[in-house]
This record gives sequence, structure tokens and C-alpha cells, in this order.
Amino acid sequence: MLRLIRIGYNIIHQHGITIDRPFGSGDYLFLLFRSKMELKLQGKKVIADKNTYIIFKKGSYHFYKDFEQPMIHDWFHFDGDDIEPFFNKLNLPFDTIINAHNPFFISRKVQDIQLEQVQNGTFKNEIIDATIRCLFMKLSDIRNNIEPHNNISKYYNQFVELRNEIYNAPQINYSIDSLALSVNMSRSYFQHIYKQIFGISTVNDIINNRLEYGMYLLGNTAYTISDISELCGYTNDVHFMRQFKRIINVTPSEYRLNYRNK
Repeated sequence: MLRLIRIGYNIIHQHGITIDRPFGSGDYLFLLFRSKMELKLQGKKVIADKNTYIIFKKGSYHFYKDFEQPMIHDWFHFDGDDIEPFFNKLNLPFDTIINAHNPFFISRKVQDIQLEQVQNGTFKNEIIDATIRCLFMKLSDIRNNIEPHNNISKYYNQFVELRNEIYNAPQINYSIDSLALSVNMSRSYFQHIYKQIFGISTVNDIINNRLEYGMYLLGNTAYTISDISELCGYTNDVHFMRQFKRIINVTPSEYRLNYRNK
């Protein structure tokens, strides 16, 4: 289990600060730089840009200070069993500055960990362990699957926000042309980047999201199939029923009956 030692979310030093630990802190340290920082790595001074992060290995030399003011960062110290095999599996290097392609996601996770730490729930330690692992696994996915493709890494945050908007509004009839226009791309290039990032075409992703919402409504509400069709963005319920049957392999009525029988 990964154990949280201490944590800081959205820490701001108006006039900067210098951290100098020749032998580290006796544990592992994760740092998200939300302002430019100066570090020493392998005896050399380096500048870490805003929205980068580093994971210091236990025993590594810690030296970092403000390069600009105010100095803003998120951080947490952690320890536990089998940490290095875990990071080897993730292919996440220690003592290396890495671009944070989705810094808002990272900050939210750090905030979640901090909020859990100050509570005294029955499963506090298990939740913290799972949240830290979730964070590192996501960072691994981004670094190893997105970052090597320079043509898509620069669009990652923008497309994640767009996909979140689509998922939150299944009732809206999004067109590929309007989505492409929203990110200032051609229709074909937009679809190419979308599939590279998410592994699914834009059209199929929209359809799957609508049908997943439809399944939720069928199982958890008393709405008619016609009402659900409209709430899922379909202009007529026949189209909804045909698409549902083709992809889910049962009709909406059959799905509702099976769900209730369970």
C-alpha cells in the first residue's frame, strides 16, 4: 500500500522559498510546478517550466527554488512497499522533469488526496492509496501513449475538455463540423486527432455516450422510450430504438425488462 506522509495543495509562497535537502526527505516526493522553478539535477541547474512535474526517488537530492514569484506548487510525500516495481511497470522515471499535459487533473487529484487525509473515514488509507495509484497510472498513460506523438500531445487538454462537454450533454446534436470549428481544425484532421487520442471515432463516441445514458434512464427512471430518445439527442424514437438494438443487441423495452428482473 502507498502511504501518504504529508501533502500540500495549491501552496503559494509570495516571496519564494528554497528547499535544499542533500539526502532527500526519507521518502518519495511528487511535485507539480504551477510556476517556473529552478532545480539541481545530477549537479546541474535546470529550469522547470510551469505545468511540469517531478517524482523524487527516496534518497535523491532535493533542491528546488522559485524562478518566478509567487511560487506555486502542489506536492505530496509518500512511501510504501514495492514502489519501484510499480513505477517500473508504469514506465514513469524518477528525478526527471515531465510535462503535465493535464495539470488541472493532477491538481484535482492532489486536492482529493488532501481532503481525504483530513477526514477520518473507515477506508481513508485505502482511498488515499487508490487515488495516488490512479494519479500515477493516468500520468503513465499520458506520458507513454500521448506524449510520443507530438502532433496530438499539444491538443490533449483541449480535446479532453471537449469530450467532457460532449459527455455532459448527450441531448445535444453535435455535428463533426461544429466540433472541428470549435478547435479551429478541418473536419478530417479533427476526426484524425480525436481517434488518436481516445481510440474511437468521434461519431461512435457520441453514439456510445448517448446509449449509455439511455441505458441509465431505462433502468432508473419511468420515462417513456420516446422521452428517453429525446433526452439522448435523437430526433425520433425509431432511430433510437434501431441504433440501441444494433449496438446493445436488445431493444430498449427488453433492456428495461431485463434490468428490472435483475
